Amino acid sequence: MASYNFDDRNIQWNKLGDLEHLLYSVLNVDEQNYIVDVLFKFDSNQKIVLHRHMVHNNTFVVQGEHRLYEPNGELKEIRPVGSYKSSPPGDVHQEGGGHDQDVVVFFNIRGHDGVLYEVLDEDQNLIGTLSYADFLDLYRAQQEPTEK
Repeated sequence: MASYNFDDRNIQWNKLGDLEHLLYSVLNVDEQNYIVDVLFKFDSNQKIVLHRHMVHNNTFVVQGEHRLYEPNGELKEIRPVGSYKSSPPGDVHQEGGGHDQDVVVFFNIRGHDGVLYEVLDEDQNLIGTLSYADFLDLYRAQQEPTEK
């Protein structure tokens, strides 16, 4: 079977505040059903901030190797390219890319008008949130024409 490379040159990647090792591109927001479709790009050999998903997430690995880590940093799961996962809310973890390349993961976030993610410190204390309204604002900002 042939192997293909994902070409992301036409994706508008954005930085999410001061979070390190993470870029995003909001593809769509279904305002009637509170569903957010977003691509996340995690740097290879890095972990993003500890967090908890507060709503159901469906994921599909588009490029690379999606790694999930326990709160103590121990590797929990490796999801290779082409992997699909349906995950209920509640799990505290970190995520990142595999050894050889950044990972791109499509997230279908099935939310509500409230908090979708809790950002945690190393002791699992709440330090921030990402809400449906935040993603809607990010999506709308992405739709604005950029000056060249």
